[in-house]
Amino acid sequence: MTLQPITRQSIPDEIFAQLAAQVLSGDRTPGDTLPSERTLSEALGVSRPAVREALGRLDRARLIQVRQGGSTVVRDFRAEAGFDVLPLLLVHGGDVDRATLASVIEARAIIGAQVAALAAGRATDDARARLRGMVDELATESDPVQRMWRALGFWELIVDSAESIAFRLLFNTLRQAYVPALDVLVNVMAAEVTDIEHYRVLADAIAAGDADAARMAATAMLELGSAAFTALANQLEGP
Repeated sequence: MTLQPITRQSIPDEIFAQLAAQVLSGDRTPGDTLPSERTLSEALGVSRPAVREALGRLDRARLIQVRQGGSTVVRDFRAEAGFDVLPLLLVHGGDVDRATLASVIEARAIIGAQVAALAAGRATDDARARLRGMVDELATESDPVQRMWRALGFWELIVDSAESIAFRLLFNTLRQAYVPALDVLVNVMAAEVTDIEHYRVLADAIAAGDADAARMAATAMLELGSAAFTALANQLEGP
């Protein structure tokens, strides 16, 4: 993957995106040395401050290591990067990475069940009432994309009700990875977001403060989406 000149100046976001894509795709492997700031600025047609800012972001994302007064090397992101790299892995080069999307679907099923159990024990009376109201709104929504957004809002309230900053930050990252693929997932996730009874059972379990029932209801609901995605993946793989 060769670097592509950038036609506008001072756009570190585009520089970051190009270099991150090279690292995440394996075009630049761990231990590789990046060109100097000067070389990069000339190749991209941008200013050195813009390159410096982009490199700083890559360093903070632990995709590269900027050595003081020395070279800049590519890190092993699988061993060193954080959860915030997930959205970059999911969509880079304009395409959705199927393996990464599968891992997001898998993670939401595992995490969602535990978050639902916590919410059952910690949700406020207002949140319990709002969850039931959101189920009614979901039941009347006819637009497939809007239904997906309503389902996402339902889960956001559950995560907030769990009162766990760790799970909230994980949810933020999963949502950031999930949303760019929303249009792709509309048909795949239809089995889950149109099965209103699962949402109602989960909302009722949380309202009743029953952690075990909430965990089982969340597992059953999220399994619908996981199964649909697995079926699609197998279909795309072919015989």
